Amino acid sequence: MPPDHARRPTRQGPRRFAGDLEATRIIAPGVGRHAKHARPDPQRRRPRRARALGRTAVALAACGVLTVTGLAWSGAQTVQNAFHTSDALAGAPRSTGTAENILLIGLDSRKDRNGNDLPPDVLTQLHAGDGQEGGYNTNTLILIHVPADGKNITAFSIPRDDYVPVVGIDGYDHAKIKEAYGLKKAQTEQHLIDAGVTDQATLESRSRDAGRAETLQTVRALTGVPIDRFAEVSLVGFYDITKALGGVQVCLNHPVSDNYSGAHFAAGVHTLDAAQALAFVRQRHGLDNGDLDRTHRQQAFLLSVTHMLSSSGVFGDLNKLDALVSVAQQDVTLSSGWNIVDYAHRIGDISGQHTRFTTLPVVRYDTIDGQDVNIIDPTAIETEVQTAFGLIPPAPVAATAHPSADQPADTTVTGTDPTPDQGAPVTTSASGVPCVN
Repeated sequence: MPPDHARRPTRQGPRRFAGDLEATRIIAPGVGRHAKHARPDPQRRRPRRARALGRTAVALAACGVLTVTGLAWSGAQTVQNAFHTSDALAGAPRSTGTAENILLIGLDSRKDRNGNDLPPDVLTQLHAGDGQEGGYNTNTLILIHVPADGKNITAFSIPRDDYVPVVGIDGYDHAKIKEAYGLKKAQTEQHLIDAGVTDQATLESRSRDAGRAETLQTVRALTGVPIDRFAEVSLVGFYDITKALGGVQVCLNHPVSDNYSGAHFAAGVHTLDAAQALAFVRQRHGLDNGDLDRTHRQQAFLLSVTHMLSSSGVFGDLNKLDALVSVAQQDVTLSSGWNIVDYAHRIGDISGQHTRFTTLPVVRYDTIDGQDVNIIDPTAIETEVQTAFGLIPPAPVAATAHPSADQPADTTVTGTDPTPDQGAPVTTSASGVPCVN
């Protein structure tokens, strides 16, 4: 039996995989498409600083929502010093110039920062098992490019089951990309234990940093672009964000019912409470596009949170701001050297921003050694990302549409499936609520 961090779920029903996600435009309050939904209350106008921070959240999505909102409420230096940081990017290549690439990591762990199980009442609300499931899979990976002018932001969601090369993990040269973190963490933790380290907090901190570094390296190798910053949010962060905001609005084009995640929703617009929000972003069973539809749900959640920050009175509600600061300090880890105060001022003052979400393409899905995986074309992905980020793409070469050239020689491949269909993207309703199938 493989360890928890390496377990791969069996497929539940037919799965198809999506390609590009339709562009979804989010811009500053009072400008353009969402202007009629973003007019400030004339009795309670938000300060200029708060408006800028709302725009900053566009660039940073979920993790950025947590990190920057606190600056409108708490003392800037106090907030900056309160974040947990990681040196996982130390020595890694960085972008030249002022454009930046940021990796958002959503960690599917039922543990706190020190490796302790979350309280039973929290696990019950999360509808996520008894604390042993999930391991340290990175179920959300979003690579964001913020160009030099800070305006046309591009965000690529990386499907968690993409079968990719990995390095530095004993016994593996390929794995699902979601597993890079947990496999490296487990290996590093065991090496530390063998070396005589016994302190739980030390074991957790150092092994998680190794998992982060492995994930960053794997994404960098997949896309061919440097990563300048990263932000990691735990599973419970989705729950805590929603609770702090008092609910998040989404809409469903079709009713869904899934006992695995606890997602039971009718078609239409819903204001999700904290437990429902987690069920919404975790659902993959019973969906036409499986994990890719889960990716769309995560994107819809991030867009909804960003829209709330841009168009509602969150920055005028001190209780909500205080709650968001607490969530940021508890659930988020930032790359070392990221001065979020300076970043908020630099990016937040830029007007006319918009973000385009895209899901990296999957050629097909297959079964390798009994595990369901996404077969990808590494050259096509590298070209697409580098082109979108304004870099010179690599010279065209023959596409690799089958796993034979990109997998270990002793791997068993069975059950080849046809080329996946295009999935339904996230759309935006007239009221600005993101909609998914």
